[in-house]
This record gives sequence, C-alpha cells and structure tokens, in this order.
Amino acid sequence: MWLLIAVLGLIVWAGGTYWYLFGKPSAFSLESVRPPGPREFDQKNRDKIIKQGFSASKVPKNLDVIVIGSGIGGLTAAATLAKAGKKVLVLEQHDQAGGCCHTYIEKGFEFDVGLHYIGQVHENSLLRIAFDQITEGQLEFQELNPHFDTVVIGQGKDKREYTIVSGKTEMKTHLMKQFPDETEAIETFFKIMKLSAKKTHYLATLKLIPQWLSLFLLKSGIANLVSPVFRLSGTCATDFVNNLTTNKDLQVIFSYFFYGVPPSDSSILINALLFHHYKRGAYYPKGGASEIAFHIIRTIQKHGGNCLVRAPVSQILVDDKGAAYGVKVRRGLEEVEVHAPVVVSNCGIFSTFEKLLPPEIQVKQEIQDRLNMMKHGRGSLLVFSGFDGTEEELGLVSTNFWLYKDNDMDKSMDEFFALSKEEAPDNIPMMFITVPSAKDPEAKIRHPGKSCMTILTMVKYEWFEEWKDTTVRKRGDEYNNYKMRFAKNLFDWACTLFPQIKDKLVFQDVATPLTNMHYLGSQRGAMYSAEHNLERFYAEAVVKNRCNTPVKNLYISGQDVFSCGIAGALHGGLLCASTVLDQIVYIDLLLLKKKLKRRKARELAHLAKKKLQ
Repeated sequence: MWLLIAVLGLIVWAGGTYWYLFGKPSAFSLESVRPPGPREFDQKNRDKIIKQGFSASKVPKNLDVIVIGSGIGGLTAAATLAKAGKKVLVLEQHDQAGGCCHTYIEKGFEFDVGLHYIGQVHENSLLRIAFDQITEGQLEFQELNPHFDTVVIGQGKDKREYTIVSGKTEMKTHLMKQFPDETEAIETFFKIMKLSAKKTHYLATLKLIPQWLSLFLLKSGIANLVSPVFRLSGTCATDFVNNLTTNKDLQVIFSYFFYGVPPSDSSILINALLFHHYKRGAYYPKGGASEIAFHIIRTIQKHGGNCLVRAPVSQILVDDKGAAYGVKVRRGLEEVEVHAPVVVSNCGIFSTFEKLLPPEIQVKQEIQDRLNMMKHGRGSLLVFSGFDGTEEELGLVSTNFWLYKDNDMDKSMDEFFALSKEEAPDNIPMMFITVPSAKDPEAKIRHPGKSCMTILTMVKYEWFEEWKDTTVRKRGDEYNNYKMRFAKNLFDWACTLFPQIKDKLVFQDVATPLTNMHYLGSQRGAMYSAEHNLERFYAEAVVKNRCNTPVKNLYISGQDVFSCGIAGALHGGLLCASTVLDQIVYIDLLLLKKKLKRRKARELAHLAKKKLQ
C-alpha cells in the first residue's frame, strides 16, 4: 500500500515537474521571426514609435502588466510577456524610449549613450535568438573588425598598446603572441572564461527555483560539488590574477572592461564573462542603438500593448493587503492613476524602493534588507564630440580604445576616487573611446560627411552634488566650466591617438552624473545601476537578489537583477518575465536553439550535396 502511494506520488511529482518545465505554451516561436524589412530612415515615423507621449487615452484597456522604464531590461520583459499573451504598458520618464540604448541627435550628429558594442549575437547564439524573438527578426547587427579593442597603458614614451581580437582560437593565440612568457597564465584565464560562460546559468537558476531550495543547495555544499562556478562568482579578481601572473600589464588586460569598481572589489566571474562575451565577435546594431527600442516596441504594440514617454511614475500603488496594483503618472500638476495586476520596475532597486513605494512600505524591514544588499554605483561622465569629416579623413576606426595611465588599476582608481572635487578633473586615470559613426555602415547615409566620438570615464557623484537641485541646461557657468575641465583633459588625451580630430571639432557636449539622472533616471548618475562589487556576487547574495520583491505583484528587472551592460540587462528582463509567468522562458529559447541548429545542419548538408552533383 505504502509502496503504491510512493510510486503514485513520484509519478505525480515527475508529471508536475515536466508540465512546469515543458507543458506551458511558449512565448517564443520560429514562426514569429520574419526577414528584416526596409530600414525606416524617416525620423518622424521613428518618433511615432519611440517618442509617443503619454496621455490617458493612449493607455490600453484591461492591462495585465505595467513596466516602469524602457531600458533593454524593461523592454525585454515587456515583449516576452506580450508574446505570452499579456497586455503590457511601458512607461518612460524621458522623451525617448530605450534607456541606455537610445541615441540622441544634435546639430546633425548622432551619439549612442550606452550601447557601444555587443557580443554573443552570432548566428544561433542564445542572445541572438532572444533578440530575434523580442524584435521578431527585425533587428540586424553589423559585425565589427576582429580587432575590436585596443588597451593602452601608460603615456608618452612609456606607452604600451595591446590589441584584443575576436575568434574562437584567435583571441587566445593573439594574446599569447603579445605576452610570450605568460602562456600558462593566459591558458588558465581562458579556462576560467570557458567555465564562466558555460556554467553561469547555474547561478541564474538559483534565482528561479524556490529560495529555500537554493540556500539549502549552497549551505549544504551540494552546489559546490556540482560546479566550481558558485565559488568563482565570489572570488576577488585581483587575488585571482595575482596568483596567475606578476606581469602588471597582463593583470590589466584580464580586468580592462571597467564597470565602476576596481579589480580588488570585482568578481573574477564577471570579468571573465565580459572578456568571453566578445570571443565570437563584436557587433553593432545596423541603424544605430535606437533600432533596439524601435523594433521591440513594435512587438509590444502588435500584441495589444504600448510604450509611452514623458510618463514619469511618481508612485507605485499598493493596497491595504500589501500588493501592488498600478502606478501614478505625473502629468503636469496632476497625477493619473494607471492600474494593472502586475507592476515591473526597470528603474533600479534604489529608485523603486526608496522613491516609488509609499513611505509606510519603504520602512519595512524586508525592504531595507533588500536595499542593504546593494550599494550605489559610480557615476559616469561622457564627452560627445562631433567632427566635420569622414572616418577615413580623420583616421577614425571602429576599434574601441581603453586608456589607463598606470598598470596598477586598484591603486589608480582608489587614489582617483579619493580626490577632492577640485583635483579630480586634472587627474583622470582612465577613459574609454568609441566611434559610433565608424561602426554603423548606415551612419554615412543618415549623416553624410560627419563623424562622432564618445569618450567615457567614471566619476564620483559627490563632485557634482552641489548642483543637484538646478535645472538641466541651466546649471550655471560654474557647473559648465567644471564639467568642461573634465572634457578638455579627456579630449586632449584622445587627440594623442587621433591627432586629426583636433582641428575638425565642431560640436561638443558633456553628460555628467546629473545629466544621466535627468535623462536616464539613474540614481546618482550610475549608468550601470547598483554597484557591481564583489559582495553582490557571492552565491547567497545572488540567490536573494531575485526578481520577486517583498511587495506582492511587484517585480524587478534589468541590470540590478544579475549584471550590467546590454546583455546583462536583457537577461534581467528574461529572468523577470520567467518569474512573472512562473515559467522558465530559457527552456523555450534553448529548444529554439536546437531547432535552429538542426535547420542549419540540414542546409549545410543540402549545399554539400548540391556541390557533389
């Protein structure tokens, strides 16, 4: 009798598990992907999609989900939920959708603000399949030159340049040629890269299974028996690379993708993932970064939803049972309530919990516990420069440049962030240079005879805090003079690499943390949202930092869910959609990947057969 009950219980459990994993209708399908249509160059037609202003009449009836923020994490969650049959409204406080994926045009120059290049979008990769699903095949990528990055260490006669190239075998081989005495260190680092890329989904899985089970697997040691990735995520990058090599330049190479924290406070897993991200090539969206939002929003609209801008959310509505049921949107001096049974916030954990929740909810211990898991990220400063002349005339290239004055990243970053406000502009230790006009082949069509460059560095919010209560573009001469001190030093440094640009500069604009707060809604101007410090990536912290929140029906999406960057935020959106739907959408993507691989194999076999004939 007991044996029969046990067998029946096992059958029910197995059947329930199978149904949970594979029995629900998929949001994704091969049939929804169609060949890319003609590019839309008419800015007025584009603005109808990405700049549609908020009004109560444009809010779809009977909403299922409201998404706050139109960054890639919010749009991914919205499109996935829309394709799963939900009616979704995305609300954006800026006058253009896209978050860090938007571009802005000024005096004939078009600048990307957050997407500078992306990897892992080669044919039939998981990320490419995800992009194809949420844009229904309309987003195209341009593969960049295999030499996608140059790392410059030192200045003047002490300057050393190292080139980073893509390729499954070429990336490692090329690095070994530049560091012939460090083959063992490079081999070990690339093994860690491979392990990180193949096993990071284990960490993501911890966010999707019940929290008690995840914590049990970690605390019992079972997780560590399954994979070393759980220990690796909490391993300090500086400690790890110091054990690999004493070559300080190579140590910089292993951590050169700087995202706001020095190697001494970053995870070797994240650093290895960023390096691996471009192993199969670096890419740029054809038509510019704004193509991403343009096509995802059309997918949302196709399924009955919408994306409205100039729609600043002032509060998340919470009922007396502690459940979210909508938002208030500020409309001039009035506030408009919009209701839905599910609210997704893509505007960062600090903005969500400290600004948008009612005061009586903010002070609850479970909310404070979640906030205490995170720290505010570093602010960003960007210099947008426009030139008269083509890339050929100016010697500009699609390759990005990472410049470091010193090969001790920990020391130089710590010293820089310890400087006073007055000292900081004249002692910038690093910067990143990208030339969007050289990456997008269609830039020549949209803006002929013009080139543009974006320079980025990390700064402290406190250096700009005294102007936080002033109005954008009306902050006064003192503020403008201060930010231009940063801009001049960064631009002069860039001119040492590209001397032709100095006399061709016709436009320059500077975005500080305050600018990022105004246009991107980022707390303290942090483009990477909450700080990506080592403590955040301890396995137990990863488990607890999930899409669910202590407020019923309120979910978090984007960079704060897992990691930074376009790919990290997109995965944050997929994790969020999985949580809302109670369905692991990654399984659907993996099944599509298998189908696409089989299709590709059949095509290759057919071509081979034709050649033989």
